[in-house]
Parts: sequence; structure tokens; C-alpha cells
Amino acid sequence: MKRSSVLLLALVSGLWSQTVLPERWSIRPEPVRLKRTPGLTSNIISEIRLQGDSLVWFGTSRGLALMRDSLTIAMLDTLQLTTGAQDVVTDGISAIAVSGQAVLVATATRDVDVAVGGGLYYTTRGQDSIPTWTYYAQPVDQPADSLAPFANKYFRALPVTTDHTNVTYDASIGGGYLWIASWGGGLRRFDLTSGQNFDRVPLPPDDLDTLNTCDPASFTLNNSGQDVLNNFYLNPRDPGDGGNHNHKAFSVLAYGDTVWVGTANGINRGILGPNGCIDWQHYRYPQDGLSGNWVVSIARQQWNGERIIWAVTLNADSPGEQRGLSYTRDDGETWHMTLLGERAYNVVAVDSIILAATENGLWRSDDGENWALYQPAHQLQTLQAEEILSNTVFSAAPDTRAYYPQPVLWLGTPDGIARSRNFQGQSWTIFRAEFDPAQVYAYPNPFSPLSHNQLNGDGYVRIHTDVKKSYVIDWEVYNFALEKVYQASYDRRTATGALKWDGRDSRGRLVANGVYFIRLKYDTKTEWLKLIVVK
Repeated sequence: MKRSSVLLLALVSGLWSQTVLPERWSIRPEPVRLKRTPGLTSNIISEIRLQGDSLVWFGTSRGLALMRDSLTIAMLDTLQLTTGAQDVVTDGISAIAVSGQAVLVATATRDVDVAVGGGLYYTTRGQDSIPTWTYYAQPVDQPADSLAPFANKYFRALPVTTDHTNVTYDASIGGGYLWIASWGGGLRRFDLTSGQNFDRVPLPPDDLDTLNTCDPASFTLNNSGQDVLNNFYLNPRDPGDGGNHNHKAFSVLAYGDTVWVGTANGINRGILGPNGCIDWQHYRYPQDGLSGNWVVSIARQQWNGERIIWAVTLNADSPGEQRGLSYTRDDGETWHMTLLGERAYNVVAVDSIILAATENGLWRSDDGENWALYQPAHQLQTLQAEEILSNTVFSAAPDTRAYYPQPVLWLGTPDGIARSRNFQGQSWTIFRAEFDPAQVYAYPNPFSPLSHNQLNGDGYVRIHTDVKKSYVIDWEVYNFALEKVYQASYDRRTATGALKWDGRDSRGRLVANGVYFIRLKYDTKTEWLKLIVVK
């Protein structure tokens, strides 16, 4: 992915391959300068996190955005977090973790066809008007680090010496640590007490149900006087290359003395012991009841005195795996499957409500078994009709903070942010990047009706105008020979969506590839746009 391209939630092809490339290492913290850009710089919203009474953080494909006062929906800004070496305003935000005043942000980019970790930003004063941030380069290892330190002991590991395929897809703050799940970089943690760097954390191999690092008998003293974990080698390569899918980390959730980690080979539940050691239990398809082994999101639900752990469990590489959600009501002893067949990106829960953000939209359940699908968001205010031109929802945040007169629902999509004033999704406000509000243009351009802005089976190109007076916009589409292929009128008083074209002619047929011209009439003037259609 180039630095300005889409978010990294939809993982790159070749998921299971990892190549150790030329070495690069540096995890020294660096101070960060900060600049604000009003509004959004991207409409691709991958992450939403709530903090304090009214602050909302948004991870976009072109930087970190925030809204200070989400009740009045004022001050939506995108932050430029800058070190002396780089400016990551165009980097995608691949993960955000919030706890109290603390915020941890992970960034990502792409080198040609390879996903690249862009490093981490951390502040302990996230609610300050100008937080002080510290930058950490993407954690990597020196080639000599075949013995990794862990809980005052050691374990053998393959050094990951590059930020390529080493992307932090999830983060959590809990148990006195910053936790990051970083695909090729594995599971790592930063000790908030000692200020220790992002050390690697051992996880069970693919074929083992447990790994106990709190038992002294699990270690043997080597010739250098170091306690080394017996018969263990951390290796995030593919099994065919001697590695383990369970050492590829994609999601993490930490609270109290417990940490849950989702990998490419299931779910791991860890209990922290003395000095930070961890005893792991490993759950996977098919023996433990998960729908699939690729686990990209984990959430905790507390309701009626019961704790339920939810996970997005997708098909990895074993026959019979399915996309869907998996959940446990007894801390992993038994697992159940639901919403099978749905490609989900995130799952969240508040009180009795479970929300799953999927490629087909946002699903809601009050019992974990019966699900209802929200309709795509429409903003229907007079003369301000707007809509999300996508069924896909990447992230959701149910907002029950006391600051609001009633609960609020936030959605992150490939086409902007949507906010409903209630959990029913009946009153939406939509926030999108205004790339040039004073200009008239069509976007995306070139436009593919088969891949762009996919909504209910059709793709759309938006038509942006600078209309000021007219209620009605008359518009026509002509081919390169100036033959009219489509015409319509858009009445801003009655419109229920955006001014858009689905790439079809007046008979409902998709037009051929080529150059088209759009003529717009409003405010006593005529505007012409050129649009390239490429299917």
C-alpha cells in the first residue's frame, strides 16, 4: 500500500508468507511535533475509540483524527504527528488503544506490494488540548537476538529484523503494559513501570494447547547462566518453513491479569503471574469450537454479572473453516459460533448490545444469536442530503457516556464517518473529507462502477457542486461522441441521498469504458466535468 492508500484492515494477499528482509532496528523513543488540519483528510475510517466525557479518536487511511466535543460535533481535526525524520500524516492508522488519559496509536504503510509498520505514538495526556506524544519506530530485533528476554528469563526466537510485513494491527493497554499485535513482529509489550521497550512475548506453537512460563520447571539453565524456556522457538514464518501461524498476532485485549490474543491459528488466553510471566491456554479450530483460526478482533462484554469474550474468527487455511463470530461465556472453556458467513472486521459490545462491523454493514444483536442489519447511513436534513456510499462498515463505537442525553452510535466506513443520535440508526450525521469544497468535480475519477463506492450491488461516482441558490440541479451525461446517455434532476429539497451516478445509461445498462462528459445546470450557470469510466 502506498502511503496515501486504503487502510490495512483488509489484509494483503499472500497472508501466510513472511520473508526476513535486510535488517533495520531502532526502538528509541523520539519526541513528536504536532500540527492540526481542519476536517478529515481521508474518508476511509478504520478505527474509532472514545475517551473521557466527549472526545472521539478516528483512525483513517491518511492520519489520526479527533473530535473534541462530540456532543456539538465540533472541531473535527486530523493530526500531523511529526518526528525529526518523518511526517506520517499520510500513513494509515492501523490501531488505536485508549485507557484513561493514555492513547497508543499504530501506523502503517506499504512498500510496493508489502505492508510496512510505520511505528507507534504514545501519550499519557490524550485529553489535553495539545498532548505531548512520544514516537517509537516499529519494534524489530537485532540479528543477534536469538535469545529474547521475558519475565527475567529468556526464550529462543527468530529475530524479526525488518518493519516489512511487521504491521501492528491491534493494540491494548492493561495489566501495566502496552500490548501490540504485529503480524510478522508477533505479540509484544511495553512495561509501563520500568519503561522497558516493546519486548517479544512467547505464544504456544500451533500444535500445543498450553504454554506455561510461570512454572520454573519450564526453564533450563544454559551455559551462560540464563534460564531458557524448554523446547521452544518463536518463529512467525509459515509452518512449511519451520514456523507457527500462532506466532502471527492480529488482535489483543488486556485487562487486569488477563490478556487475550488472536492469531492466524486461533485464540490465546493468558494469565499474568509474578514478574510478568504468562500461562497460556490455546483455542483453535476445529477442536475448540471456533468458526475459523484467523482472529482479527477481540472484545469483552460485561452484562448482568457475566463476562463474554467475542472474537471475529475468519477462515484461514484449514478445510471447513468459516467466517463469522465466536464467543465464550466461561473464559474459553466452551466456544460458540454465530453470524456465520459474514466477513467481519470488528466486534464491540456495551451492556446487552453486540455490534459486528462487516463488509455487508453493521449487525446488531441483543442475545448473540438473533441479528438485525442496519441500513446504510443517510443524512436527511433539508438541503443537506448526504449518504454513505458503501455497505461496508470497518468499525463501530456505541457511545453511552453520561455526556449525552441518550446513547449515540458511531460508524467508520470506506466512505466517511456516520453518527446516529440513537442506537436505532434513525438520525444520522455524516462527516466526510471535503477535498475542495469551492470546486465542481466528480470523484473518484477514473471511476469503476464495479469496484468504487459499492452500495447494494451498484457502484457510484459522486458529483460535487458549488451550488448556492438553486434547489434543483439538472444534469446530463454524454459519451465521447457527445451522445446523451443519461439525464436526471436532483432536487435538494426532497433528495434522500448524495448527487451521484451509477455508471448506467437511461436503459439501466452499464456504459462502456471511455471518456464521458457531465453537464450540470444550476445557479443560472452551466458546468462541464470530464469523467473516465474504467470497469
